[in-house]
Amino acid sequence: MTDELRELERRRWRVGAILTGVMMAVYFGFIILVAFAKDLAGTLLFGGRVSVGIVLGALVIVLAPVLVGIYVRWTNRHYDAVVAKAKALPKADA
Repeated sequence: MTDELRELERRRWRVGAILTGVMMAVYFGFIILVAFAKDLAGTLLFGGRVSVGIVLGALVIVLAPVLVGIYVRWTNRHYDAVVAKAKALPKADA
């Protein structure tokens, strides 16, 4: 069971790292866009009522809980079941 837990832990870190990388890429991409492409970020949409920067900023904010939801769903499906199974095993005497 120890090898299974180690592999599960590696997978958990991998999933977390990928989701963190996605969030960082989107966030820093947005910041770079606003810093270096002000004309594009300031382009008005929807009849001149909202800028591209505002829309993208809102999407960055919405992305964070979406990624958390993906992580929670992954842990509920994969991680929690294996951990519960490992906790249910009788402990070996040391």
